Amino acid sequence: MAFNREQFIADLEAMSVLELRELVTALEEHFGVTAAAPVAVAAEAGPAAEEKTEFDVVLTAAGANKIAVIKEVRAITGLGLKEAKELVDNGGVIKEAAAKEEAEAIKAKLTEAGATIEVK
Repeated sequence: MAFNREQFIADLEAMSVLELRELVTALEEHFGVTAAAPVAVAAEAGPAAEEKTEFDVVLTAAGANKIAVIKEVRAITGLGLKEAKELVDNGGVIKEAAAKEEAEAIKAKLTEAGATIEVK
């Protein structure tokens, strides 16, 4: 009995999604392989090749000179005094999705004021 490719494709087209999933599972078990492995490898390789272009500037600690840090946070974010003070007291994101140069400039200003900053 010769293999009939057209008949095989027609049979696959006639199957429901559940039947196709069961067929894939049976083939994986029979041959000892998995259909998901090549997809996982391809997904891991993609993002690693891209260079990050947007960074978040996060305040982790205000340091000893909290007033200077609050002033810088207000200048950078445009927040009011109360909101800037709460951000400095609790820590958090100063700027989201900033360009690399902008993130480094913000980090330099806040570090000079005495804060501890992370660029993520």
